[in-house]
Amino acid sequence: MTDSLLTERLQDFIHSNRDATLGLLRRYLGSQKQFLLHSDLTDQLQEYIGTEGGAILADSMVSSLIELAQEAALDAPWIYFAIRRRIGRWLYLRCHIDSMDFEEITVGNYLYFKERLATPGIMGSRWPLEIDLSPFNREFPKLQESRSIGRGVEFLNKRLSSQLFEKSGSRFRHLLDFLTVHEYKGMQLMLNNRPWEESDLRQALHRAEDYLSTQPQDTHWKNVDATMKSLGFEPGWGKDVTTIRETLHLLSDLLEAPEPVVLGHFLGRIPMIYNLAILSPHGFFGQSNVLGRPDTGGQVVYILDQVRALEKEMRKRLHEQGLDIEPQILVVTRLIPESEGTSCDQRIEPITGTENARILRIPFRQESGEIVRHWISRFRIWPYLERFAEDAAQEIVAELQSRPDLIVGNYSDGNLVATLLAQNLGVTQCNIAHALEKSKYLYSDLYWQQNEEEYHFSSQFTADLIAMNAADFIITSTYQEIAGNHTSVGQYETYSAFTMPGLYRVVSGIDIFDPKFNIVSPGANADIYFPFSETERRLQNLHPDIENLLYGEGRTDTRGNLLAINKPIIFSMARLDHIKNLTGLVQWYGQSEPLRELTNLVIVSGHVDPEQSSDNEEKMQIQKMHELLNEYQLDTQVRWIGAHIEKSLAGELYRYIADHHGVFVQPALFEAFGLTVIEAMISGLPTFATRYGGPLEIIEHGESGFHIDPNHGQENAELISDFFLRCQKEPQHWDGISQGGIRRVLEKYTWELYAERMMTLSRIYGFWKYVTNLERDETRRYLEMFYALQYRPLAEKVQVS
Repeated sequence: MTDSLLTERLQDFIHSNRDATLGLLRRYLGSQKQFLLHSDLTDQLQEYIGTEGGAILADSMVSSLIELAQEAALDAPWIYFAIRRRIGRWLYLRCHIDSMDFEEITVGNYLYFKERLATPGIMGSRWPLEIDLSPFNREFPKLQESRSIGRGVEFLNKRLSSQLFEKSGSRFRHLLDFLTVHEYKGMQLMLNNRPWEESDLRQALHRAEDYLSTQPQDTHWKNVDATMKSLGFEPGWGKDVTTIRETLHLLSDLLEAPEPVVLGHFLGRIPMIYNLAILSPHGFFGQSNVLGRPDTGGQVVYILDQVRALEKEMRKRLHEQGLDIEPQILVVTRLIPESEGTSCDQRIEPITGTENARILRIPFRQESGEIVRHWISRFRIWPYLERFAEDAAQEIVAELQSRPDLIVGNYSDGNLVATLLAQNLGVTQCNIAHALEKSKYLYSDLYWQQNEEEYHFSSQFTADLIAMNAADFIITSTYQEIAGNHTSVGQYETYSAFTMPGLYRVVSGIDIFDPKFNIVSPGANADIYFPFSETERRLQNLHPDIENLLYGEGRTDTRGNLLAINKPIIFSMARLDHIKNLTGLVQWYGQSEPLRELTNLVIVSGHVDPEQSSDNEEKMQIQKMHELLNEYQLDTQVRWIGAHIEKSLAGELYRYIADHHGVFVQPALFEAFGLTVIEAMISGLPTFATRYGGPLEIIEHGESGFHIDPNHGQENAELISDFFLRCQKEPQHWDGISQGGIRRVLEKYTWELYAERMMTLSRIYGFWKYVTNLERDETRRYLEMFYALQYRPLAEKVQVS
């Protein structure tokens, strides 16, 4: 149904049921709220339908509209609705309570109305700086179906491969040129630099096939290189005759018919990625003694595991291509002279478990050039990033002795630096958000000025917009991260339209149907996290330490001593902040007599002593945790461990709890992915995790774990206690969920799968960037202006203590 038809049918229904509809709208206005969320709208709708006057609205056009509404803005006599008809497809309507006429409005008008309500002093200018990136993308191919979101490379190959060999030959010319540009430290790769035409390449392929068919299939490249070079073929086609012929056949098939799958396989074999730079500026980035410090958590673990997997995949591909080249990976982060006992004051740190990957640390500098010596919150680092990017460009090139072949940004700050570096060095850029702060805090854009002193969202959201649109491709861990689901909005989708009153209004910021989005899920480190049943790999020598953690007395980093140590354990481990909701879990447990009767609760998080924390939000959560333990008298049933646990111990701790038929609970209000979820699942722990974010995709409810709603603690407590009660009657039920979780991770969430996918994507997007420049030159120029005129002044205003 088109938007106009929907509005027409809605109006027809209202005219026939005016009193009932008016009663609902007056109910909304009577709430005395300026904004109603989706849950507010639907809850009041259901209450109203339960009344005599509202019953007629059940299963009506009005109720269908309300079910699709993500938000309403109210100022009598007007109500404005933001309708999400389908994932990524929005419609904006307004209704006058007296006339009862619904009319469609533009997104700009909707945002203007919100501005007037949120900031009456500013009154929302009709002519603010309005950001609209849609004109730059009108001719660019876009996905149409929501189910295709996150599969951008497949779509791009399908749409563009058919144009590759068009009659004009221009794109075929680009392919030929692309095959001749590859070289490594002066060594020509793939095709030599002779003037190639299509007929020349076809003839050379035929002659190469005739020659190679006479050679033993295991013959190494070095034994056929003289003949192959005489035909125009340089190293890079494969390590032996079998591999060389496979690659040549892929190219021949492309010349015959440009199939997208064949194109992907062919590009995946081209030697393009030797040196990689990964940007992660904020926090304490190191390999030990850093986790749990401010701004330092899962992102560090993700990147270190990512590096190990990528180096292995890069080396494997180079070997298959017949090249004796050692790949290099640099994780570029901030050097902190006052490193608090960590290695963050060291310029270079080799990464364990790799051959030639290392952390390169570069300091932040004041305008005078003076090095900033102390840690700075991720919310306050914006003034330093431009200088950091300039210094990083020089040091990366010096360290690698060349430009990197791919730059990967992490989080908002790393993605902005990656953007500056990619433009400076002319390199393919990949972005990974990990988490977007905008979706964590309700109305963080609309009320940005109230949060500016603490969070500086104006700089961060501006940096996000620039980096998202500048990236050649973006990888996410889940579909949820991009587009949410039918009832919730994705993190990236929240950047499609929003406003920061008095600053600027975004009517088209990011398009989730852009083919730059790809889902590449990470995994758990298989050397550390593996099933509890693999007894030969178990770390039995750590069990005394684990038992001391769980049950030992006299420790200063714990609170609570478990009285009934034979009970199974509900286990959770995360940072101690509001979003992770560990205090919520303690409250559910404290209020549930069945859970307290059946189980013990163990929390690993933060510090027990608030004086040991330098993070204000963590201090508040520490205090709340103590208050809950006191209120529900939980000191004999809850063990709170306020200590950092190194990874090998953490892995064995999961398995130890699985030995005793415990479970893992991840109660976050929102979780972009959930590394602890897959760590617990692969260890064999039945896992209960938030339905908001990545865990909704990771877990198949009732088969490989369970979804919980962090907003409904009593229901969660009942779900978990029912699980334990069933396991008492049917011990095989615990085993079934445990095995289901292990299977799920092995099938979908491993670093091997991640690295293979990542390396293929980098080659394909690198190719399309060369062939078409992805037709984003105009966007880049617009973003450069936005950076200079908007981001830079905002960053300069950030005050650093």
